[in-house]
Amino acid sequence: MTPSADDRRTVTGKRRLAFAVYTDGDRLPGLAVLLRSLALTNPGVCEDFVVLHPGLPDTGFDEARRLHPRVLPRRADGRGDVFRLREYDTVVALDPGMVVLGDIAELLRMRDGVGAVPQLIPGQGTEARAVLPDGLLVIQNADVADVPAPRLAGATADDNGLAQALGSVLVPIGSRHDFLAQRLYDGIPVPENITVLRFPDGFEEPGGSPAAEARRRFELDDETFRAAYCALPGAKHPELLLHCAVPLLERRATLDLARSVADVYRQQGRYDEAVDVLAPVLGDRVDAPRCHETLGVCLMALSRYDEAETHLLLAASAPAVAPRAFAQLARLSWLLGRLDAAHAYAREGLDADPTDAGCRNWYARERPDAGEPVEQAAPAEQFAHVALFAEGDENAGDKVLPEAVRMCFDSDTGPRRWYQQPVHRLVDDAAVEQLNARRGVIVGGGGLFLPDTSPNGNSHWQWNIPDAALNRITAPLAVFAVGYNVFDGQLYRRQRFAESLRALVERSAFFGLRNHGSVERVRELLPAELRERVRYQPCPTTVARHLVMGWEDPVERADTVLVNCAFDRAGLRFGHDYGHFLAEMADALRSLRERADVRYAAHMPADEKFVHDLRREHGISLPVDPLYVMTNDEIRDLYRRAKLVMGMRGHAGMIPFGCGTPIISLVSHPKLAYFLLDIGRPEWGLSVHDRALGRRLAERAAGVLDDHAASVADVHDRQDFLWKITRTNLDDLREILA
Repeated sequence: MTPSADDRRTVTGKRRLAFAVYTDGDRLPGLAVLLRSLALTNPGVCEDFVVLHPGLPDTGFDEARRLHPRVLPRRADGRGDVFRLREYDTVVALDPGMVVLGDIAELLRMRDGVGAVPQLIPGQGTEARAVLPDGLLVIQNADVADVPAPRLAGATADDNGLAQALGSVLVPIGSRHDFLAQRLYDGIPVPENITVLRFPDGFEEPGGSPAAEARRRFELDDETFRAAYCALPGAKHPELLLHCAVPLLERRATLDLARSVADVYRQQGRYDEAVDVLAPVLGDRVDAPRCHETLGVCLMALSRYDEAETHLLLAASAPAVAPRAFAQLARLSWLLGRLDAAHAYAREGLDADPTDAGCRNWYARERPDAGEPVEQAAPAEQFAHVALFAEGDENAGDKVLPEAVRMCFDSDTGPRRWYQQPVHRLVDDAAVEQLNARRGVIVGGGGLFLPDTSPNGNSHWQWNIPDAALNRITAPLAVFAVGYNVFDGQLYRRQRFAESLRALVERSAFFGLRNHGSVERVRELLPAELRERVRYQPCPTTVARHLVMGWEDPVERADTVLVNCAFDRAGLRFGHDYGHFLAEMADALRSLRERADVRYAAHMPADEKFVHDLRREHGISLPVDPLYVMTNDEIRDLYRRAKLVMGMRGHAGMIPFGCGTPIISLVSHPKLAYFLLDIGRPEWGLSVHDRALGRRLAERAAGVLDDHAASVADVHDRQDFLWKITRTNLDDLREILA
C-alpha cells in the first residue's frame, strides 16, 4: 500500500506552488519537450503541473504522465485561466514553446506580485515593451485577488493589456527567464545564463542553429529520458526519481539503480518496498557494502533483526562503510537489550574511525561498567516509564520532558521510584515481565506517534511493542501527553499504525494526547466506539511552574530575547522558502537588537545551522546558549529569566511558556499551531512562510516587550487553564493507579 502525504498546509501556512501550461492538441509535443527540459535541468523540483486545455481527450496526456508524476489536466477557456488557479499560492505559468535550460530556483523563491519579462513590441521602437500573455509569469495569487479575473484572462499584447490589468503588482524580471529564440539570428549562440528559451508560435528556427540544438537536446524517447534523469549527479526529487527509475528497474535492473530506488523508499518509510527492490538484485554479493548497509537498515525498520544484522556485518567488512555499519549494529543490539554487544560494536566502529560521532555516542551510552548501582524501591512501589530518554548532546526538550511527566505523579523523579523502559527498545517477554511487576506503566510524553526517527515493524510508531506483548501487559497502562507528530507533507502508512493504535486504546486505562489537533487526528483512525476514550492532556512542560518544587517566579528578568530554529526534515519545514525565512529573520533581529540582547537557544547541535547561515548570508552574529549541555534546572532557569522566546521547536515554545515566559512560535510544524489554538492564542504564532514575517515578528515582539507585565500575566492565565485540566486528569489517574 503506497503511503499518502499528510496535508496540513492550512495549519502551517506552507506555500503551495504549481506550474501551469495551456496547450491544444497541436502543441502537445512541445509540452513533452518542456517537461523533459524542466526535469533534466532542475532535478530537485517536482510540483503539481497543471495542464490547461480546450477539451482534449484524457488519453492525450499519456505521454506527459509518463514524464512527470504530478500532471493534472484541467479544462479551460484559454491561457488566461492560469489566473484562476486560486488553490495555489504561487503559479509559474509556462508555454509549450519553452525549454528550460538552467536553474529556475530564483523564480520559485519569488514571493511578491506577478513576475514577467517585458518584451519589445515589434515595429514600435526600442522603448515599447509589453507583457505578453503567453510569456512566462510567476503569479502570487494573494496579489491578484482583487484584480477581476476577466481583465486578466482577456488581456492581449496589442495594447499591453496584461501590464495595465496588473498595474502596481507587476514585477519585471530579467529577460534570461523568458528569452525569445528569434533574438538569436544568424546563428548566434544561446547565452550561457539563459534559464528559459521560448520559441513563439509560427517561429521556425533553422535546424542547425544553436537555438534549435538547445531544444533538440530534450527530444528524447521515454527510456532515454529516464536513464538521463537517473544518471544526473547531485540531489534529485524523490518523487520524480521514483517515477523515472522504477520503469527502468523493471526493464533492466542494476545494483546502483536498485539502491537509488531503495534509498528513496527508505526516506519515505516504505521499507518493505525497499527490501523487495534491493534484495533480489543484491543477492549474496559481497562487493556492494553500501547496498548491504541500506538493506540492513530497512530490515531493521521492519523489525527483521536477524536478517538486518547479517547484512550490516557484510557492510562492516568494507573500511569505507564500516563506521556507519558498526553504529547501526550498535543501535540494533541496543534495541534488543544486548548492551554488551552494543558497546562492542561501537568500539569496533571507533577502531575503524576514531572520529565517527555515531559510534562514539553508542560507545558512551549505557556502558556496562558505567556508574554505581542506584538504590531502588521494590518493583511494586515503582512506576514504569516508557519514553524517549535523551542522552549526551541530544535534544534538550527530550531531556526536560520525561522528568516533567514524572513530576505529575511523584515528587521523586529518579531511578529509585521509576523504572525506565526506553520507548525504542523491543518489548519482549522479559520486558513484559518487568512492566507487569510495576504498580503502573506510564507511556509519555513526547511526539511518539511518528513514523520515522526509529521506525519498527511492530507498531509503526515509536513504542517498539508487538500487539501480542501489549496484550500481555496486566499492570494499569496510561498513555500520558503523547503527540501525533507527523509533519505537513510527510508520507505515513496508516494501516499498521491504526491497528496498533486500536489495540493500545483498548488496553489503556487512560489515553491522553497533548493537543486537540493530535486528539482529532488519532480519533480519525479509530472506530467510533473508541474515539471518546481519547482525551486532552497538555504537555506537562507547559505547567512547570505548578510542578517544580519550590518554584519562584523571577523578580527581575534579563533584558534578553531568545531565538530557536529547527532543521530536521528541512524540506518539509521550509520547502522553497528557507532563503526567504532567513532574510526575514535577519530583518526582525536587526530591529530587536536595538532594544534587547538577542541570543540563540540551541536545543541540539544541529540547531546552530541558523547561526552560521545568518552570519554568512546577512552578517549578523548571535551568541549561542547550548541547552543540550545544560541540566534540566539550568534550561528552565534560562527560559524563565528571558523576556521573550521566539522558537520553532515545540519545546522551545512549551518549556518557556511553562516557565511563565511570553512566546512567539515560528510555525513550521502543525504541533506549534495546535498548542496555540489550545490556549486560545493563535496570534502568538507566525508561519515561517509568511511573506511579511520579518515585519510582523518585529511588531509582535515589540508589543510583548512594551507591555511585558501584561504579557506575562496572560501566559500565567493561560497556564492556569492547562493546570486545571491536568489536575482533573491526575485525579482520575490516582484512582486508576491506586
